[in-house]
Amino acid sequence: MAVEYWDILDKNGSFTGRRIKREKFNHFRPGQYHLVVHIWIKSSAGDYLIQKRSADRRPMPGEWAATGGSVCSGEESRAAAIRELEEELGIRVLEHEIHYIGRLTRKNSFVDLWQVGVDAPIESLQLQKEEVQDAKWVTKEQLLQMIRQKQFHDYGKAYFDMVFG
Repeated sequence: MAVEYWDILDKNGSFTGRRIKREKFNHFRPGQYHLVVHIWIKSSAGDYLIQKRSADRRPMPGEWAATGGSVCSGEESRAAAIRELEEELGIRVLEHEIHYIGRLTRKNSFVDLWQVGVDAPIESLQLQKEEVQDAKWVTKEQLLQMIRQKQFHDYGKAYFDMVFG
């Protein structure tokens, strides 16, 4: 497997000219960030496709969560979102089909939120077993209940306000 690098961004989200190996992600200094994408797949019926992370995947092993991952060095956010969708779920979309929702700042990362409209039966998905152990469609109400019951990762109120906004 090739070594994955991430661009190091400053507090404003600007590229610093430096990059870091993925394995060194816990070596970020204060004021250093990397870019992450989360993709929300929504059906024409208004349901959300969520995924359960593989049991040995760090962080958040075995948790139901959003589809996503880190943006590789030199990669644009939209391109990373399209790549992650195809890698993790086997869903192929074109650039004009995926829409930017917004950006949130986390501990040492910026999270770009994307949304795409897809109607894909679960059995048509091609799960990347190293990353994803399961996927399912849920209504907004089911998702909110999963969050309250700690069955889905709680990214916080501001995050879900953006997703559902």
